[in-house]
Amino acid sequence: MPEQPPYLRIADALRQRIAEHEWTVGDRLPSRAQIAGEFGVGENVVRRAQELLISQGVLEGRAGSGTYVAEPRRRVRVVRSSAREQPGGSPFRADMQALGKQGQWESRTEAKVPAPAEIAARLGMSVGDLCVRTVYEFLADARPVQLSTSWEPYELTAGTLVVLPEGGPHAGIGVVNRMAEIGVTVSHAVEQPEPRHATAEEASLLGIQKAALVTHIRRTYYSDGGRPVETADIVAPAALCEIVYEIPVSR
Repeated sequence: MPEQPPYLRIADALRQRIAEHEWTVGDRLPSRAQIAGEFGVGENVVRRAQELLISQGVLEGRAGSGTYVAEPRRRVRVVRSSAREQPGGSPFRADMQALGKQGQWESRTEAKVPAPAEIAARLGMSVGDLCVRTVYEFLADARPVQLSTSWEPYELTAGTLVVLPEGGPHAGIGVVNRMAEIGVTVSHAVEQPEPRHATAEEASLLGIQKAALVTHIRRTYYSDGGRPVETADIVAPAALCEIVYEIPVSR
């Protein structure tokens, strides 16, 4: 049997000390140099061990302060279902409320962004056609649990009250309800989930280890006429989110 990599051995040892209450929630760990000296390894080995435990929610890194024992984080259950689109409501907030958490999000919108090739193909547009792009960071009790980047054809909503997804009188009510306000009926969505590793930027925003496993969902909403009206890339860390699909069945 191959020998366990040093960083995994250190991670197991640190996890064991926490389990035995040598360190408890909120305690600051000794410096990397101290831990490295105790175990006879380099500081980079300790850093990798701590990054692994941070990605697993065991430890918490605080910039300029050190590494601390984290409060255990329960995996967030995120339900994907068309049945959860409610007038004026938010499925994400409903999911968080069911877990006893406060669900909210932060967003940044840019209008008239040229569509890159992949987005243009998903929206049935030409490369360079203008889009409205909105970047979201979804939070559970003020902690990030999901990212999303949404693209909509600018010409579809230009000059209307729903051109900005998170601005105006219909802000934050979701794609289906916003499109209904301008007479566009969204009939269905297509989602393509796949696992991959987090990018450095995603890891930083989500507070997870670089290259940690995430679920990447490519979602596109279609009107009843078959036109794509919005497409999004949704990223959820596997360690923090449980993605569940709820499929309506009719006879």
